[in-house]
Amino acid sequence: MRPIIKVNNVSKQYRIGSMKASYGTFRDALAEAVRFPVRKLRARQSQHETIWALKDVNFEVHPGEVVGIIGRNGAGKSTLLKILSRVTEPTTGRVELYGRIGSLLEVGTGFHPELTGRENVFLNGAILGMKRAEIERDFDQIVAFSEIEPFIDTPVKWYSSGMYLRLAFSVAAHLNPEIFIIDEVLAVGDADFQRKCFNKMQELRKDGRTILFVSHNMQAVTRLCKRLIYLDAGVVVDDGEPSEVSSRYMGSSFKSSSQKRWNSLSEAPGNDIARLLSVSIRNESGETTDTIDIRQSVAVEMEFEVLEPRHVLVPNYHFTNDEGAYAFAACDQDPEWRRRSRPLGRYVSTAWIPGNFLSEGALRVGVALSTMSPVHVHFFEENVLAFQVIDKGEGDSARGDYAGPMPGIVRPLLTWTTEFEPAKDAATQLVGDSAS
Repeated sequence: MRPIIKVNNVSKQYRIGSMKASYGTFRDALAEAVRFPVRKLRARQSQHETIWALKDVNFEVHPGEVVGIIGRNGAGKSTLLKILSRVTEPTTGRVELYGRIGSLLEVGTGFHPELTGRENVFLNGAILGMKRAEIERDFDQIVAFSEIEPFIDTPVKWYSSGMYLRLAFSVAAHLNPEIFIIDEVLAVGDADFQRKCFNKMQELRKDGRTILFVSHNMQAVTRLCKRLIYLDAGVVVDDGEPSEVSSRYMGSSFKSSSQKRWNSLSEAPGNDIARLLSVSIRNESGETTDTIDIRQSVAVEMEFEVLEPRHVLVPNYHFTNDEGAYAFAACDQDPEWRRRSRPLGRYVSTAWIPGNFLSEGALRVGVALSTMSPVHVHFFEENVLAFQVIDKGEGDSARGDYAGPMPGIVRPLLTWTTEFEPAKDAATQLVGDSAS
């Protein structure tokens, strides 16, 4: 099958400080005259200052693929999408596109501020190469989805950023693009509209459309996309299955991993009473991992050495999500050691988190060893571990068949019961059916 997108050795270079407006007011011209000597001196000092936003990027996307592009701020994600959307040209390399593109890169991109919402819908459709009859056919759907019907004949320069976004997304999604390119701008919308947009992207995916999706929301990316491309400093560092690529990205972003060991006891966290030797995240098979299926149990393990006896020591773990919110803390409740002093030696303390308990997304783990009476912390390594919970959306988790965003730090699979009493006779059943 021929790729619908081919990116061959694409690089993009920017000259720092070289961008300026192509027009200005009389006041701007006067201000520029005053600043010109200083600008000229700075230009001499920085005339060779350039930055490569992208460097030798190569990949192909086939029809119907849904590809997520992830990376930290400044990694080159938005630059790549602008090149694919033909907003800017690559410095070197070549991009081949075989289909109509619908893009949503920045709030208001492609809109003329002096035109009304209605006029901008037709303008965007014309830019996409659509006939007026095609646009008129879908116009009511576009307006209904955007939920800004009272303002559709108002110039868009008076729109709020949220109204811009609603109309821009609706236009991009409804004008039948073969390739749909969307940047992080969904973060501008409210929660209800984000859910609505995500469901629309799910529909486009089921229709076989090709989607390129940039987001820092790893829950949305791993749920929507079957493939991730990880950019770092303008270079593709990973391209593959979402759980593996997101795991690598998460580890680099959090500066923590699924395992850490201290080889020197003298340098290990702790004091004269106890010291931490190692920590790890393990799956049900006992393998160290930083990616967990939401349906599977996950173990958090610490190894520590007791250097002074006669202390009641309690291992404990602290979990926060990728937004810094505290999920929960857990203390060792093993009856063998509860309220019992520990003799000298090495211990491995493991806590198992059951499957279908955590919500999808990233979790960071802090590990600690404490005495409870009186409270004294012997060591506490904050955010020393990190792992990603992945919900593959196969219908057997707490998500069920729902495809949109789900809030919450935990997502337990609850036991449901239903009581049903059938209608007493066929006549009653018919009455009930006709009423409905």
